[in-house]
Amino acid sequence: MNSDEKKITLTTDSGESVEFYVLEETRINGMNYLLVTDAADDDDEGECYILKDLSKQEDSQALYEFVEDDNEIDYLFKIFSELLDGADVDIQI
Repeated sequence: MNSDEKKITLTTDSGESVEFYVLEETRINGMNYLLVTDAADDDDEGECYILKDLSKQEDSQALYEFVEDDNEIDYLFKIFSELLDGADVDIQI
């Protein structure tokens, strides 16, 4: 990962911290989405996830939810694939 890429840390319901690396972000219909991976290095094969930002402006911390609806995932992966066209990332559904 290069130094320009963002890293976020999520806290699970059990209090465990999990780090993800942001590959891309976009805003669709007023909602922010992040495409993230758990791979710390470009040479590592990691899982990709899409997070939906549910936080409000007045919130002091971001609130993310994993996108789990298959139709929403398919739609968003197409958009992220277009945004990452030419990047050194291979997205597969």
